[in-house]
Amino acid sequence: MAYDIQLADRVRAYIAQFPNLKIEEKRMFGGLAFLVNGRMCVNVSGDNLMCRFSPIKTEELSKKAGFLQMVMRGKIYRGYCYVEPKGIRTKKDFEFWINECLAFNKEAKTSKQKYALKQKKIK
Repeated sequence: MAYDIQLADRVRAYIAQFPNLKIEEKRMFGGLAFLVNGRMCVNVSGDNLMCRFSPIKTEELSKKAGFLQMVMRGKIYRGYCYVEPKGIRTKKDFEFWINECLAFNKEAKTSKQKYALKQKKIK
């Protein structure tokens, strides 16, 4: 699936203003993922943002415009959602979602696969 290059540019420009973040871009989930400090933070998928946020905020955030529950292979992923273009049209709304992702990124776990690779290298 192609992703919205202009939306990716918006994400890139916004998170670049935080100098203490190690940012990596990687093709994931059919789009472009922005990994922050080694953790998947936000993804541009088609013309939507795929956001990773604190699962305890799911109910609260589900009331925001453009929120779409993330479902993959019939499984609901708490702490992840898609945000349609109408939910990120304004600068304020766009920054709200990116800030939610960045806030959770500090406490998010790294992928199990990465952890397993680190463990193999140690032995």
